[in-house]
This record gives sequence, structure tokens and C-alpha cells, in this order.
Amino acid sequence: MTLEYVLVLIVANTFRKTLQTKVKNPEWDKIIVGTNIFCSIMIALQFIVPKSTLVVQWFGHAMLWAILYLIIKKEEFKVFRSYVAMLLPYIIAAFLKDFVQAVSISFYNDWQNYFDKAVPFATVWLLGSWFVGMRQRKAEEKERLKRLQEEELNRAIAIRKVELEHLVAERTAELTTQKEELEHALTDLKATQTQLIQSEKMASLGELTAGIAHEIQNPLNFVNNFSEVSAEMLDELNEAIDNGNKDEVKLLAIDIKQNLEKITHHGKRADAIVKGMLLHSRSRTTQKELTDINALADEYLRLSYHGLRAKDKSFNATMHTDFDPSLEKINIVSQDVGRVILNIITNAFYSVTEKKKLQQSGYEPAVYVSTKKLDNKVEIRIKDNGLGIPQKVLEKIYQPFFTTKPSGQGTGLGLSLSFDIITKGHGGELKVETKEGEFAEFIILLPINKVPESNNTAAAV
Repeated sequence: MTLEYVLVLIVANTFRKTLQTKVKNPEWDKIIVGTNIFCSIMIALQFIVPKSTLVVQWFGHAMLWAILYLIIKKEEFKVFRSYVAMLLPYIIAAFLKDFVQAVSISFYNDWQNYFDKAVPFATVWLLGSWFVGMRQRKAEEKERLKRLQEEELNRAIAIRKVELEHLVAERTAELTTQKEELEHALTDLKATQTQLIQSEKMASLGELTAGIAHEIQNPLNFVNNFSEVSAEMLDELNEAIDNGNKDEVKLLAIDIKQNLEKITHHGKRADAIVKGMLLHSRSRTTQKELTDINALADEYLRLSYHGLRAKDKSFNATMHTDFDPSLEKINIVSQDVGRVILNIITNAFYSVTEKKKLQQSGYEPAVYVSTKKLDNKVEIRIKDNGLGIPQKVLEKIYQPFFTTKPSGQGTGLGLSLSFDIITKGHGGELKVETKEGEFAEFIILLPINKVPESNNTAAAV
């Protein structure tokens, strides 16, 4: 009868482990622990008190039948329904053998041979079924763990997908807003350009506008290109999510984030250019502010060059800069001083272009811009190796409406306005050194600390 109790112990502890009764169902756990103790006592009792074998025997049968009842009737044990086919042959064979032996010993003796074969056969069936069941349960457990891992991965991917879609939606909205702002700014820029062209005083801003248009095109191209690439990467991202490729999803998310950072950077650059242009071209201001002269000179040098290139693709000249790194910011009206620098540099490019047309052997157009600190002044030099200024007209270059350019190519106001801005508006000096046929060099001197008593720059212009 020891085998019945061993079966009870094995099945009961299988219940306990599989259902985790110790944590999830303490009441059943107490019953199972009690069953373990009872079975241990019954097994020991067979060896200690041999006469108790009959009692022990029927308790063993009762417990096996009780296990079958739990498996069939109790909902919490339904996962063990496969145990019925495994245990039932042995339980029936062992029970019938003991029952017939107890009721009719003569009948038992007549059929003892069959009973003796039925019980071992049922035992073999039990062991074989148990072995097969164990393998199946291990396979099922492995498959269950795999499904859990897949479900966990799918949940993580789904959460990440929602996060990415939310992030992409936010970035897309930002990009759309930036694009609309840029388009609106470009519309304003075109309107401003029309107003500037109509104003005779602002004739030099035609080159400035062309230069800005060239400058703003680069960040706009970056915005458009990275937007298209990001859209393609989003398609790849969705495909990777559908395929469950978590590593690829992470890589694509990083790439999309980098693209969005680049779009934001170039969008801000374009926005700064447009705002600077609008600030430059709207109503004049007399408000002085601390300004980096090196940055101002470099900016207008590039804008002037790109403005001329936009009008004439064949135009070309070498630009040389020598900026004093020790220069501190000075208090000026940056818009006005910028216009002066732009006007003089534009004249310098015009001069070297005209000299280039003479097709002198070995001639290479060049413009030089340098800055230097001189005690309490800042010196800005703009030099070209062009046609120079004839001595006979040198005294007239600051007169309003005087120009050496062909009719329709100049208003004669550029240097006159520049002179007033530097001398009357900023208390500085504007000088020129030149040699006809070789070079012309304009020298701008601005005070570092001196603030003019009369800030009438607007009146000067």
C-alpha cells in the first residue's frame, strides 16, 4: 500500500507547486501540508504496526479517489484533468483487487492471475503516462514562458510605439509651425525687398536681400531634406515595430531624433536670418547697442558677396579677413554701421569686377577686410585691388548724388549716407586712401567709449 501514499504525496505536491497555494491559496496549502503529514504517518505505520495494513490500505484508496474527485469537480484543479487518464487505471485495478479479496476470497483466488497482471500493467501505464506527461508539461511550460516573453516584448514595443508616435506627432507639429513661420517670414522678406528697391536711399539693400535669400536657402534646404528623410525613416520604424525588431526600433528612433535636432538647428538659423533682415529693413532706430564689430564685418562681407553672385553667376573674387580677436563690443547702431560696411564692400566688389573686365594678365580680384583696436577707437579697413579712385574726383565722393558708375547703376547716395552715419551719428571718422588703377582703401574709425551728445542718425539718413 506504500505506492498509493507515494502517489498521493507526488500529486499533492504537484498541486502545491503548480497552483502556488502557499501564496495564492493558503487554505488549500494547509490541506496539502496536512495530507503530506498524514501520508508520511501511514507509510510509517505499515512498518511499525503490521496489523494496521488493512486500515492503511483503505485510507490509501480513499485518498486516491478523493484526488480524482478534486480534479474532476473543483474548478481550481481543472488544469490537472489529464491526470485522470493517468491515475484511473491504477486506482481501479488496485481498488478492485483489494475489494474482491476482502469480499470473496474464493472469487479472488479464481481470478488472482488476472488481478496480479492488471495491477502491474496499470502501474506501468501510470509510470509511462507520468513520464510522457512530465515531458509535455515541460514543453508546455517552456512554450508558456516563451509566450510570456513575447507578450512582454510586444507590450514594451507597443508602449514604445505609442511614445514614439507621440514624439513624432509633437515634432511634426513643431516642424509644421516652423515651416509656416518660415514661409510667412519669406513672404514678409519679399514684401520688404520690394519696399527697399523702391527707396532710393536703400538702393544698396538690393544686394543685401539677394545675399540673405542665398543665406536662408541653405537652412531651408536642410529642413526640407531632413523632413523627407525622417518621413522615410518613420515608415522603416513602423515596419520594424511590426516585425518586433526592438534593436532596429531603438536605432531608428535615435536617427529620427538627430534629424529633428538638425531641423530645429537650421530652422532657428533661418529664423535668425529673417528676423535680422526684418529688423534691418523696417523703420530706422537710433537705439545703440553693444555690437561685435568682427562678426558684423564678416556677416556683411558674406552677404555682399552672395548678393553679387545672385545677380551675376560669373562674378568671383577672393576675400581676405584679418580681425583683431582682442576687440571688445562697442556701443553703436549696428544696422547703420552694417549698411556702411555693406555699401563700401559692395563698391569694392564692383571695382574689382570692372578691372577684371579689362582682362589684365595675371590679375586676380581680391577684397580685404580687417579690424584693429587703436587706444580708444576701433579701426575697420576695407581694401580692394580694383580700379582705385581718380584724384580729380576724390574730393567729391562724399557729395550727395555724385557717382562714377554708369547711369542707372548707382544713386550717388551710398558714400554720402555712410559719411553722415559714421561722423554725425557715431562721432567717428571715414577716410580713404587710394591709388588710381591699383587700389582703394576705406578706413572707418569708431570711438569705443564715446557716446555722441546728439544721436541723430535717423536725421542723417
